[in-house]
Amino acid sequence: MTDLHFLSLSDITRRTKSGELRSGQVVEHMLARIEALEPETRAYQMVLGERALKRAEELDGQRSRGEPLGPLHGAPIALKDLLFTKGLPTSSGTKVMVDWCPDYDATVVERLESAGAVVLGKVKLTEGAYGEHHPEVVPPRNPWNPEHWTGVSSSGSGVAVAAGLAHGAIGTDTGGSIRFPSAACGLVGIKPTYGRVSRYGVFPLAESLDHIGPMTRSVEDAARMLQAMAGHDPNDSTSLEAPVPAYPTLRRQDLAGATIGVDWRYVTEGVDESVTAVIQAATALVRDLGGVVKEVTIPPLDDLARNWALTCGVECARAHAEWYPSRADDYGPALKGLIELGRRST
Repeated sequence: MTDLHFLSLSDITRRTKSGELRSGQVVEHMLARIEALEPETRAYQMVLGERALKRAEELDGQRSRGEPLGPLHGAPIALKDLLFTKGLPTSSGTKVMVDWCPDYDATVVERLESAGAVVLGKVKLTEGAYGEHHPEVVPPRNPWNPEHWTGVSSSGSGVAVAAGLAHGAIGTDTGGSIRFPSAACGLVGIKPTYGRVSRYGVFPLAESLDHIGPMTRSVEDAARMLQAMAGHDPNDSTSLEAPVPAYPTLRRQDLAGATIGVDWRYVTEGVDESVTAVIQAATALVRDLGGVVKEVTIPPLDDLARNWALTCGVECARAHAEWYPSRADDYGPALKGLIELGRRST
């Protein structure tokens, strides 16, 4: 049998539901692997071993009593350490928040645990979910090659899943922070439509730009996690009031009537040939499934990048007003620069 840590999240769930595996057995295996590899991968901010084992015992009890089991029953996951966890530190990758403990769980955390997931721990991120790790933080290392980039800011999420230290993880994406780590670590990452997943209880980088999504080793796993996470939340004023599609059933769906626009300049100019080939294969698959691929021209993105930085800076400065500038010396240069940009612009 494939090592438990590299089984898919979906397979783990199927096996724990059937009784082939116990949730406790899976969690014990995962905690042992984390203990063995964490000194090399450095993905975790904190490992919640006792909490995870207790949760696994509860899940095994539910199954033995014949109770209904959730769609993520027994799935070991990791949380980016800007998702609020009641009574547990939520650092957001900063020095100023390293001991800050919220008194409630993020909606995403509640939904995943209600679906049967087991939280193994909280993983590292860049400072404030921006461009660099705080200078005092030892950053995660890419498990494929320690000299290679891990992506920002959901670096710990990417490393944990790729190294088999979790079967899925939550990332956030404001300017690429689900997509970059997923690409760097060889994962599937989804940046959902804004408002599809609640931001309630997630410390912001820029609240009008932040998205929360899954990072996994397969499309099926990502679909299952997103299904559990998505949906309207009255606690989030930007939450979509729209039905949630049945994501796990959408695989290889007929795309008749769908049109996909591609600006081939952005796919070919200055792009590695292997990356271009993957995108060309994806567009061919769209056609095979009945979709239309239309060549489009996207305007230059210089203004977009400047406006993104300005918006991000203003909203980040507001999010950190409790600590900045009073504790400015406790900030790293990248996040400090963004906050200063925002303060100059307000």
